[in-house]
Parts: sequence; C-alpha cells; structure tokens
Amino acid sequence: MKTMKYGLSILGVALLAACGGGDAPHGSLLDSPVLLHTLSKAQLDGGPLAPLSGKAKCDVKVISLNYVTPGAKGEQSNASGVLLLPSGADCTAAAPLVAYAKGTDVQKTRTLANPADGETFLLAAMYAGQGYAVVATDYLGFAKSNYSYHPYLHADSEATSVIDSIRAARNAVSSQGGKLNGKVMLTGYSQGGHASMAAHRAIEKSLSSEINVVAGAHLAGPYNMSGSMKIPDAIAGYQFFVPYLVTAWQKIYGNLYSNVSDAFKAPYADGIESLLPSATLNYTTLVTSGKLPGINGETPNQARDALFQTSFSSDILTNPNNPTFLAAKKNDLLDWSPKSQTMLCSGSGDPTVPAAVHQSVMKAAFDAKGLTNVTSVDVHPYIEATYGPITMANIANYHGTYAPPFCHAQAKGLFDLVK
Repeated sequence: MKTMKYGLSILGVALLAACGGGDAPHGSLLDSPVLLHTLSKAQLDGGPLAPLSGKAKCDVKVISLNYVTPGAKGEQSNASGVLLLPSGADCTAAAPLVAYAKGTDVQKTRTLANPADGETFLLAAMYAGQGYAVVATDYLGFAKSNYSYHPYLHADSEATSVIDSIRAARNAVSSQGGKLNGKVMLTGYSQGGHASMAAHRAIEKSLSSEINVVAGAHLAGPYNMSGSMKIPDAIAGYQFFVPYLVTAWQKIYGNLYSNVSDAFKAPYADGIESLLPSATLNYTTLVTSGKLPGINGETPNQARDALFQTSFSSDILTNPNNPTFLAAKKNDLLDWSPKSQTMLCSGSGDPTVPAAVHQSVMKAAFDAKGLTNVTSVDVHPYIEATYGPITMANIANYHGTYAPPFCHAQAKGLFDLVK
C-alpha cells in the first residue's frame, strides 16, 4: 500500500522555525492522513475476538497519521500512528476517542497503520467496530519517526507521544468524515500500560482544560519500575526488555555506565546500544542471530548473567544510589491520584510484568490515598478457563497472547459506562 508524501516535511518544519515561524504545534500533521483500508463488519465478526467484543456495529476506516511530538529532551521530532474511525449508516454519531499505547516492540519499521497487524485488528474489533474512534501511536523511533532511538519506558516522552496522538486525531478526523464527542479514554498494554498511565497523569496534572479524560484502563503495565529493579530473579523476556531500557536510559540520563563494556559482557556489548529497536530483526531473529542470548534455551537468570557484567547487575540490586535504580525511580508512576474512573488489569500469573510487583503495588498506592475511583481486575481465571492450567509448556503465551483480549474486554466495559 502506498502512502502520500509529506504535505509538510520535517525539513519544512525546521525551515519554518529558522524563518521565525517557531516550532510547529504538538500534534500537527506532517502528512495528509491516508485512508489505507476499511475493515467491514463482516471481517470483524469473522475474527477471533468476536466472542469478547460482540457483534460489530460499524465498519472501521484505517487511516495513517504522522504528527509532531517532542523527543525525550524536548527536541522537535515526530511520530506516526493510526486513526481507526467507525463508519457506516449506523455509525454517524460523534464518537468518544480511545487513545491507545502499544506494548513493547523491537521492530523499528512496524506501524499500527496496517489493517493486517494483529494489534490494530484487536483495536478495530474491540473498540472502533463498537463505535469508538481510536488513535494509537507508533512511539518515537518507530515507522515514520525521524527520532534516532526509542526512549523505552521513559514516562515523560511516552506521555507526550500519546497526548500528541490525541491532538493529531482531532486534527485529522473531520477530513476523514468523522466526528468526536470530546470524551477521551486512555488505555495501553504492557509498555503501553506504563505509557497510558503516564499520559493520564500528565493530562490530569496540566492539560485537563484541553483534554477531557473520562476514564483510563491501564493494562499489565510496569508502573513500579524501581521495585522491579530489586527483584532477585529475572523476568521472562529479560534479554529483550532490560537491555532495551538500560541503553535507552543511558541515552537520556547519560550516567548508567561510563563504557558499554562496564555494563554488558562480550559478545553482546558490541552493537547493543544501537540494537533495539531493530530495522531487520524480530524477537526470534534477535536470538537466532546471536545478538541476544536465548538460542540455547537459557533461563531468564542465565540470560541476565550472559548479558550483564556481574558487578553491574548486582549493584542495581544492592545499592540504593545505583544510577539505573535512580533512573527507574524517575519513571515510577506511584506518585499521583487519578480524578477520572481508572482501572488496572492484568493476570496474576503473568511472568513478564508480575502483578504482585506492579499492579498490586500501584493499587496499594492508590488505596493509601483514599481513592475510591480505582478498580483492579485479575483476568487469570478467564485465562485458565479458556486455555487450561498454566504450565511451563504454555506460560510463554501468557503475557503477549492470553491476557490482552481479556483485559481489553474489561477496559471496554469501563468505557461503555462513561462514553
């Protein structure tokens, strides 16, 4: 599928600034939005999510976006994404807008502006086909973004990427035949749960007069980043997620290590700082190519010990002034009190983002503030009822495959109450 060339290029934005026009407003569109495809109700009803989403009420337009958003240090930059608009004779009313943040992605070229993408189809089936407009960001450093890296699990830039996607959707919707009713819901899964909560916090702190957030459903997010640094055993997927955040935070804060070989062991130190996200490799080929450990079936602890210098990883565990731990504290989300309806959802058996470390601690922090507008949902019983007992044979599917649809169904249930 071909996309239109920039109506206003990044170079054009820079020239405007140089000529005294100032930076383009956040959320400004850099490309004319492109209608890529329309998913029919029949297509949505024929997909695997129909039992959870219910029968589709609307066709869904899949529209590409490319918009202005700042980098991790406030630099002028951009991100791309997708706008999913409900359409059809029964779907002409002004729609509430769901802003979605995706989970961890290691493929630099991937965009959610792709009707064949499984995550995009989930959003279309669960929300847009039910009458919600949806905007989903690709984040900094992915797809059309000109940013040189992805600031992984950096709360502030995640928040601005999501917030500016809302502005971009508002700028695009009328030209695509849609209308918005002014109500905004926030959701995201895994890394996206961290991003959606960071955006929720930022909007309610500073932008509530611009963006009317009526609910947030934050799904399987790592909200307690500093607490996760003190877990003695490595999480499932450690060889992807932890090098990703260490190298990203080094670029942002500059003090996690003095030399890459002080943190990483050979052969992984060579090239690790530019490895993630990758222009050519995916989760499987990152391992089979030897760029990351795992080809020999290493356990998470073995992968950690193969990747990191023992002195580096042990200091994170034991030193309260360790720079990586302090960077994690900067990206914790335990310090706020949501005003709108808020839901936390995950599965209690999740081996990648353990609920006991993140969701339970987050809920306890909200409870300690006396909040009554926050609910916490465990979808583990639904997972086991559908897939059977979780064992070593199927636990790898838990976080990325089993839990997301059930948590999205819970999120939609909340959004239906406030739309």
